[in-house]
Amino acid sequence: MAGTGTLINVLCILLGGACGLLFGRALSRRVQEILICGCGLSTVFIGASGAMQHLLVTGANGALETTGSLLLVVSLVLGGLAGETLGIERRIERLGQWLRVKSHSERDPRFLEGFTSASLTVCVGAMAVLGPINDALYQDYTLLTTKGILDAVLVMALASSLGRGAVFSAIPLALFQGSMTLLARLISPLMTGMALANLSMVGSVLIFCVGINLVFGKKIRVANFLPALILAVAFAYPP
Repeated sequence: MAGTGTLINVLCILLGGACGLLFGRALSRRVQEILICGCGLSTVFIGASGAMQHLLVTGANGALETTGSLLLVVSLVLGGLAGETLGIERRIERLGQWLRVKSHSERDPRFLEGFTSASLTVCVGAMAVLGPINDALYQDYTLLTTKGILDAVLVMALASSLGRGAVFSAIPLALFQGSMTLLARLISPLMTGMALANLSMVGSVLIFCVGINLVFGKKIRVANFLPALILAVAFAYPP
């Protein structure tokens, strides 16, 4: 049944988040801080490795060469401008504040940080697009099951250090991947190999930025760069 993969992904996040909350209660503040730093550093290197995989290629002479630099610059600059104009980060924060009130978590100072960090990490990337397409068109939810396991580990770590806000990342993930499932037949022809490579590269850069925010505090309004993902796919179809 279409949507099974997203359901599995959501359940994995809820399970990982629940384990993280139970584990986090037993940790001191200093241990929670080192966990945040560990999550951030891991996220930085996951994002960096994903981006470098597409930015560096082996040339004809065996030397490393860079590619896709123009795509990256244009996507991030124009995408960031569009996102800032639309106020995407502000809208996501409003959703987080609403969830914070509805879940009676007003006394949790890190709820919003946990929600936004986890939401952006689990929703950004090629797997979040390709997985629902495979699920809807071919009833193959293997990719989303794999993604769910990875997301569970990440959300468990974030929930243990940032609290229950990370668990609520299951909501935007369900909305995003559910939309991808419904639109699968329309989107599938657009997801060529080059489009997915572009999406993966720019998405990995955004994941890198999420890691930077976890390590150093909020320095980058990552959500405002989400339109860059659309531009990255558009680059695969030159005029």
